[in-house]
Amino acid sequence: QVQLEESGGGLVQAGGSLRLSCGVSGYTFSLYAMGWFRQAPGKEREAVAAIGSEGIFTYYADSVKGRFTISRENGKNTVYLQMNGLKPEDTAVYYCAKGARGVGTPRLVEGTGVDYWGKGTLVTVSS
Repeated sequence: QVQLEESGGGLVQAGGSLRLSCGVSGYTFSLYAMGWFRQAPGKEREAVAAIGSEGIFTYYADSVKGRFTISRENGKNTVYLQMNGLKPEDTAVYYCAKGARGVGTPRLVEGTGVDYWGKGTLVTVSS
């Protein structure tokens, strides 16, 4: 069965960095786009970043451009989110997401192209 497991969340001061990892199993990782979403308390879940199956195409939300970097290691079945210059407004539960068959980054970030989600990891940024 498909499994996505996030790690790397925690408490960090504003301006600090964290790297989230999402290890996957149960499918051929290299064939599918992947993404990171987040949900802050009282807010809807939003797309943060996405990456195509070969790691060539990427998407970033305007709020994280220049601070976050998504990457993947197909040989390790892992997708990463490097987060630098963290701000208190980045506080949220971060979810890893797998794109469905044939879904590229544009549809994935809409949320409709996701077929599996991880359970999430909490990132808290203190001011």
